[in-house]
Amino acid sequence: MPADCNANGDIFGGWVMAQVDLAGSVLPARLAQGRIATVAVNQFIFKQPVRVGDILSFYSAITRVGKTSISVQVEVFAERMNAQGEFVKVTEASLTYVAIDEQGRPRPVPAPAAPAR
Repeated sequence: MPADCNANGDIFGGWVMAQVDLAGSVLPARLAQGRIATVAVNQFIFKQPVRVGDILSFYSAITRVGKTSISVQVEVFAERMNAQGEFVKVTEASLTYVAIDEQGRPRPVPAPAAPAR
């Protein structure tokens, strides 16, 4: 949509950042078993523009688990409309989330369950 494009006609970086935050929150929410909040964007690199018509894929991995916080690395790849089957990394980011209780205060991240035997 026109509101999602910058002056160059590429996708606005703020839209990409919002999608990275959503994709990055999935694993921490599972691990925290409840509410989380984004507390830091530690690094955000736009490597290539995202163009109208690109198909984006988001990949995340937990990099650190603290007492109340969880850090995640997110990589974003674009499949260009004119180059089907070819992918280029367009963005990478490091974010930190904190587990919160119903009042919005930090709470401990539950210990991971032991593997089944």
